[in-house]
Amino acid sequence: MFSKKMRQMMGTPDQGEREQLDRLQRALGEAEAILIGGGAGLSASAGLTYSGARFERYFEDFKEKYGISGMYAGGFYPFESPEEYWAWWSRHIMVNRYKRAPRPVYDDLRRLVEGRDYFVLTTNVDHQFQLAGFDKGRLFYTQGDYGLWQCARPCHQKTYNNEKTVRAMAARQRDMKIPSELIPECPVCGGPMTMNLRSDDTFVQDEGWYQAQARYQDFLQRHRGTRVVFLELGVGGNTPAIIKYPFWKYTLENINSIYVCINQGQAFTHPEIASRSICIDGDIRQVIEKIGAAEKVPGSR
Repeated sequence: MFSKKMRQMMGTPDQGEREQLDRLQRALGEAEAILIGGGAGLSASAGLTYSGARFERYFEDFKEKYGISGMYAGGFYPFESPEEYWAWWSRHIMVNRYKRAPRPVYDDLRRLVEGRDYFVLTTNVDHQFQLAGFDKGRLFYTQGDYGLWQCARPCHQKTYNNEKTVRAMAARQRDMKIPSELIPECPVCGGPMTMNLRSDDTFVQDEGWYQAQARYQDFLQRHRGTRVVFLELGVGGNTPAIIKYPFWKYTLENINSIYVCINQGQAFTHPEIASRSICIDGDIRQVIEKIGAAEKVPGSR
């Protein structure tokens, strides 16, 4: 996370929200390209919260048995058996990957960039961009996908779609366990499978991952020096090197670009690009709704 000293070194434009919204609207209207950086705060704004009432709705039995406090913590819990482990994970995948987000934040964002030259770089693994209709060829999921499994070792660099099996696990589980015959095994070595989520050096970057990375690099290359809006949404301090720091660097290198940070409680920029930054401390959902409403007003651009 960012230290207090580090935050003091960073600039935060102090204009009022209305002025910042006006600047953002103009920047989007004049942009030749938009690079979206989506972090955990974006999905939280869309209602994909991992604790509280939503957690208890789907995992009350696990909470009562093990005292698990939220979905994030449950992902690391040492369950008693593979049957119980996959009962947890099948539910987790179903509610955070195969169900649409409760609030239409992703849909509103898609409408905001529709018809524009955009690309999405995200650390989120819930696939909500694609569920909302974003072009798959314009998405780069750097940290994995809840919808993919890989060999736990891993013995080979390939991932596997899990939707059919996960739906069966969720439907057939009883007493917090799935049927043993549904436990996934690696088709190559016969060992256990695991989630395709980046947590250590066993994370599999398959062919699709590298293809998406190449499309991302091509997007950056094509728009060097052009009017680009680097639109950072809900990126916190856990993995700033993936989105936040590169966006600062790209903005510094390109005098025609604008850096935008929308994040509740964590909206700030670097002093060297403060004059070309728009920071809005607020709920992403509400900000996107306001921009979308302004876009519908004739002559608003």
